[in-house]
Amino acid sequence: MALAVGLFAVAEVLFTTCTPNQSEQVASLHGRVGMTRDDWRRSWRPWLRGTVLGVPFGAMPAGGAEIPTFLSYNIERRLAKRRKERGKGEDEFGRGAIEGVAGPEAANNAAFSGVLMPLLTLGIPTSATAGVLLIAFQIYNLQPGPQLFEQQSTLVWTLIASLYIGNVMLLVLNLPMVRIWVRLLRLPAPVLSAGILCFALLGVYALSQSTFEMMIAIGVAVLGLCMRRAGYPIAPLILGAVLGPLMEAQFRRALAFSEGDPAVFLTRPASAAILSLALVALVGPVLLRRRTKVRLPEPE
Repeated sequence: MALAVGLFAVAEVLFTTCTPNQSEQVASLHGRVGMTRDDWRRSWRPWLRGTVLGVPFGAMPAGGAEIPTFLSYNIERRLAKRRKERGKGEDEFGRGAIEGVAGPEAANNAAFSGVLMPLLTLGIPTSATAGVLLIAFQIYNLQPGPQLFEQQSTLVWTLIASLYIGNVMLLVLNLPMVRIWVRLLRLPAPVLSAGILCFALLGVYALSQSTFEMMIAIGVAVLGLCMRRAGYPIAPLILGAVLGPLMEAQFRRALAFSEGDPAVFLTRPASAAILSLALVALVGPVLLRRRTKVRLPEPE
């Protein structure tokens, strides 16, 4: 818990405080909040197309929400150009086209819902949110995998049902109260950051009743701040912290079976292929970067 709160709450507050010039400016918007009948008519098809794109990418062990979001936007933009060429409408992209919002948002939400598939069936978190869920599972001594559906079927289906309940609650809370949530953006950044920092550390202390856990959260937050400033993503750190102990336990078990012979990891084609791909993923970007630097012409 301290790891997740430190990386995703306290570290973000520190990063925002240390880089005030990079904060986004909120533009004031005017007009009605609700959707018109024409907006509903133009949105339901992009919703369906975005959902079809988002679920498969979210279900992939190496998937994410960025790819289906950009794919949905490009598809909607191309369809708008085709409708304009056929004389059936105008291309409003860049001027507030509702399709450019409905499709990518549906793809984004569908991708995050599909993240539960590799998480519950394989125990592989493919996003930061899934990593936090996996940490929560380990707190309660639950190991995601194929047997989770048999041993903890009530928990699994309750978690799936909570997605539908959460979406309904989001509609109930967001649509009538959107003007209130928008006003929160007018709060000064120091006040908002101080509130987030206070509630985050208070949550860590309320769960563990230990000041040592709070210090761990602060230390991890400093590490996360250094990673953000250096350009390193934070999500792999969560995956390493969650999957590291499991990998270490299986590593010791394999060495015990082979009587200390490390060649056991290369005797099976599957394990040898996985290790080879991991080595290529580690060394490949470095070699490509050096090759690009060599090809670049020197400045005169």
